[in-house]
Amino acid sequence: MANIENLIPLNQRTQRERKEIASKGAQACNEGKRKKKTMREMARAIADSEVGGEGAREKLIALGIGEEDLTNNALVTARIWESAVGGNVKAFEKWQELLAEEENRETKQIELPARLLASSFVDLNRAVDNEPDGMEFELRGGRGSTKSSYISLKVIELLTNHPNMHAVCVRRLSNTLKNSVYAQIVWAIGQLGLEADWEATKSPLLIKNVHTQQNIYFRGADDPNKLKSIKPEFGYVGVLWIEELDQLPGPEAVRNIEQSILRGGDITYVFKSYNPPRSQSAWVNQARSTLGKQVRIHVSDYLSVPREWLGKKFLEDAAHLAQVNEKAYQHEYLGIPVGTGGAVFEFLEARAITEEEEQTLDRFYQGVDWGWYPDPYAFVRCAYRAANETIYILDEYYANKQSNTETGKWIIDHGYADEKTVCDSAEKKSVSDYREMGIIATPAYKPPGSVNYGMKWLCGKKIVVDPQRTPNTYRELSRYEYERDKDGNIVTGYPDADNHTIDALRYALSPLFLRKGSRA
Repeated sequence: MANIENLIPLNQRTQRERKEIASKGAQACNEGKRKKKTMREMARAIADSEVGGEGAREKLIALGIGEEDLTNNALVTARIWESAVGGNVKAFEKWQELLAEEENRETKQIELPARLLASSFVDLNRAVDNEPDGMEFELRGGRGSTKSSYISLKVIELLTNHPNMHAVCVRRLSNTLKNSVYAQIVWAIGQLGLEADWEATKSPLLIKNVHTQQNIYFRGADDPNKLKSIKPEFGYVGVLWIEELDQLPGPEAVRNIEQSILRGGDITYVFKSYNPPRSQSAWVNQARSTLGKQVRIHVSDYLSVPREWLGKKFLEDAAHLAQVNEKAYQHEYLGIPVGTGGAVFEFLEARAITEEEEQTLDRFYQGVDWGWYPDPYAFVRCAYRAANETIYILDEYYANKQSNTETGKWIIDHGYADEKTVCDSAEKKSVSDYREMGIIATPAYKPPGSVNYGMKWLCGKKIVVDPQRTPNTYRELSRYEYERDKDGNIVTGYPDADNHTIDALRYALSPLFLRKGSRA
């Protein structure tokens, strides 16, 4: 007899009850998947146990084959086995076929198809296969060079061909993994047609081979304990991919990652990928070795990639930047370190902006970085002209120990209240205060990686700043430099100091380079 409680419709249950029902259903589904066996797997189990003849059903149950499989496949497989050992030639041939399929799956070997490799990676791929153990591969490249695509494909190939290996993918920040290396590995699996072999989960972030139980782990360098805690149930970590290498503070951080992950095993493959920083003196742009191993440097750019892979807009954007800012094009698309010093904003133009020039601008952007003391409040008003990839800094307000009412009044008095102002989202109440005053204020959208992405976007533009109009913005932009390590080498990353107008500028222009749902 049915339980009366089970007849209550879901829409009449509490939220907690609905969650419990859904959880039980998911558990039952997962349990069913774990129990279900393929016909080839059953063939192997039956052959090893010599199940056949009378009592086959009971013997199969004793092997752990579930009721669902008994009705669908297992008894059929058992009867094939029984007929084969009884002398039936066709049954014997079918049995051999089942075992051969199982054997092929267990010893599966693949090679990357040429159709998935840009021409610049053909020789590198051969080198990865032929170089002696101890070689590391460092892939430098500009935007669209497909270096990350190649590595993701190679990770899957190497694990498929080495069933005792596992892989670890690392980035500096944990919250950037899902939309970068994780998504890239999922893409590679699809391109190789191996979706049936791999299962991807987001909590925890893990990709597992459902047949061999090999794992692809994803870790952030910001949590060293999680790096050290990786202990596969069998085999060893034989593949390491460090993406955005330049975002790590220096060689010591890289050594710590390698020492934490690469333990045991006779063969290891280490891949490191990044877009070279602008400055020649950045640590990743210097010749070096890692843990006594040789480093093979591979440089690539979009020019060797089939045009159809990149798309019309990508190519048009590259051509446009080459025309309006050749140095920015060389850095962003060709991966050339075009800078000579530590300045972050290489394309800064300090000069007067005339009223006549300002009147030719038609799109204005405003941003706010909240502050009190000792950090100042900063408001920046600017314009952006896409035709020449140029930002114009038009006005600023820089203050200490002023209330939201006082700073908001300045915005209103200067006629800027009816322009959208993007504010640091860390202070929701301050945003609400501005709105109550009639200012069109909106919180900044901050997906993982948005600071780094936004700074790279700003660094690639020409910025015209008038030292007389906006002295604080000029001071911050002109003095903002990369940090250096104890040996004087530039450490990649953006310092979080004396950058209040810079943050306000980044918030103001964020609608141009960030979209909700897009990857930062």
